[in-house]
Amino acid sequence: MSGKLGFTTFLFLIVAGFVVFCGFLVADSGLFEADLSRQRSLIFLQQSTITANDSGEPNTGAQEDLPEQKESAVSSFGAYNSTPYSVILGAQDPCTEDPETGYRYQLELSAKGAGIRKVTFSNGGGKGFDDCDYKNPQPLVLLSPLKLNDGTEIITMANSTFEFVEHKQRLALDKLNWKFLGFEEGEDGSTAAGFEAEIVNKSDGKAVIKLTKTYKIVRGSYLLECDIAVENLAEGDQEIQFNINGPIGIDREGRRSDMRNVVSAFLVDDGRIVSSRRDLVTGFPMNVFSGGVDLKSTTTKYHNAVQSGDEAQISEAYKKLQIGYNLPTKYKNRPMLWAATSNKYFTSIVRPVPQQGQQYCKWLSGGTCQFYNPDGDDKAKSGDETIGIKLASAAEQLKAGSSKSYGFQLYLGPKDKRLFDKDELYKKLGFYNVLTLMPCCCCPAAIIRPLAFGVLALMEWMYYFIPNYGVVIIILVFVVRLCLHPLTKKGQVSMSKMSKLAPKVEQIKKKYANDKAELNKQIMALYREQGASPFTGMLPMFIQMPIWIALYSSILASVSLRGQPFLPFWITDLSAPDALFRFSAVSIPLLGKVESFNLLPILMGVAFYLQQKLMPKQAAAATNPQMAQQQKIMMFMMPILFPLLLYNSPSGLNLYIMSSVFAGVVESYFIRRHIKEKEEAESAGLVSATSKTGGKVKKKKPKPFFRNM
Repeated sequence: MSGKLGFTTFLFLIVAGFVVFCGFLVADSGLFEADLSRQRSLIFLQQSTITANDSGEPNTGAQEDLPEQKESAVSSFGAYNSTPYSVILGAQDPCTEDPETGYRYQLELSAKGAGIRKVTFSNGGGKGFDDCDYKNPQPLVLLSPLKLNDGTEIITMANSTFEFVEHKQRLALDKLNWKFLGFEEGEDGSTAAGFEAEIVNKSDGKAVIKLTKTYKIVRGSYLLECDIAVENLAEGDQEIQFNINGPIGIDREGRRSDMRNVVSAFLVDDGRIVSSRRDLVTGFPMNVFSGGVDLKSTTTKYHNAVQSGDEAQISEAYKKLQIGYNLPTKYKNRPMLWAATSNKYFTSIVRPVPQQGQQYCKWLSGGTCQFYNPDGDDKAKSGDETIGIKLASAAEQLKAGSSKSYGFQLYLGPKDKRLFDKDELYKKLGFYNVLTLMPCCCCPAAIIRPLAFGVLALMEWMYYFIPNYGVVIIILVFVVRLCLHPLTKKGQVSMSKMSKLAPKVEQIKKKYANDKAELNKQIMALYREQGASPFTGMLPMFIQMPIWIALYSSILASVSLRGQPFLPFWITDLSAPDALFRFSAVSIPLLGKVESFNLLPILMGVAFYLQQKLMPKQAAAATNPQMAQQQKIMMFMMPILFPLLLYNSPSGLNLYIMSSVFAGVVESYFIRRHIKEKEEAESAGLVSATSKTGGKVKKKKPKPFFRNM
């Protein structure tokens, strides 16, 4: 390179860029909250107008005209409302139920829309999942009801609307309390619970549609089956269509991070399963609404209406704050196989079950992912925001006296690659796509994903022999360092040679300052003669980068680390900050909310400082003041930047980074000693290798005796 600081500046930019890139990875992992008000939008969440009626009479407020046609309908429909209640399916007591021999979770089923109000994991004997509360751990709640400001709740798998297509009427069944039919025990050890709702013609009180919904749960399985049967009780044909909620109300997982997202999987022409995701933090567009209504003005109207007490304006503005989007996909017109809401370690996947012999569900017309902002804050970051899914059936012509069944399967459990690979159905449907692996702008997913999955498998294998994931992480770091040592050594030796050649390079630059072509030619000739290369020092970094990112991703995404201790008195949860001691939460600039003193990030800063001290750059810096200044900046930038970025990160991730850096310090020490011994050997009568000697060091040959005469 021909500039005054050509190579050194380029190297500095590479290192600085890598630091910024690492910062991007940390920020993208959900460490910092994002402002949701800067993004796009598609459609509104439909609101129903059905009213509660516990009298046992037909609910006359259970209908809503379809928006495309407002004129009078031929018939008017309603439904008999039951009293509100909840029933328990699965584990009766999640605190004592053994998930390995009993039910994996408890389902609280609500009569309202015949939906799932809450999902709580079993944790009998500590064999399931708890909420990792260090004071009083309780069984983990995966899904919970979303409570809106008008007192209503939106819950998982509730039938939201039912449409009579020909009559252009829509009934809001999520406001209706369905009739409970009771429980049924299966011979396979399963338990089922049933609900029923009848839709009547209000003109004569006769039932025209009967809906029967059945939930079935099996011991030891994370899979839940839900079947909806629609029976036409009328004398004539009926064209019907319905919407149903998918998983709604998944809680965030982690002390500060929010990695919740919606993932959808699609079947493409060559038979592959592809996926697309939309993150709660970065993927939900909220600044532009359908019809030109934007978030800021709608929020302002909502708050003004609340202050004025105008109920009509409050209702109108509030509806627009609960919005929906097409399920995330870049694969348009491809059949959807399943959709999921996920947080860092857990997921709830809903799969419309196709008819026998079909690859995908043909009765599904589409779906939307929902963003909910109950308090309507303008930046949508107060903490009550959540996500959900809605699915819609295609219009179906039901003949008189006939019925149609619609099946769903729900996976409610951890994002565990081992579990997905072990079950044939999960593997066939590609459930592993819900795993959140770190993005990389320079390494394609085709490289990162196999590497990350390989690291996860290796960690699980090592844990079988060494039942401590903290020790496994440390051993894994040293194994990787050992395997990559030849590359690292070659790179540092090359950097050392480059620094030694810096004075000669400066002389060449001065001599050929006006002839750039000759300058480059002479510099490259010098490098070849001395066996050095400006790219050899950087090559190990580029080769190792995918491995670093794969390690980072696997440790960050591994549910196996959740709740796992390293030491009994420190780092008691590898998925949380190490928390040497705790105190009342305080807000600190750049760190945000801090409630513990975390030692690992401090040790990491020390390790980075020692690593910078051992980098072989000093000779080059001595001849170039500007480069010396750059090195001084880097000396302090990384030891300060990384602890700030990773202060509240999971201790397993910080343990990996700290161990890796300290291993690099030890490695650099021995490489520097090797370089020093080599230099001493040269001064004691040995000559350094060049390209002509094949890269080996050899002794000087003595002159023939006749030459000394």
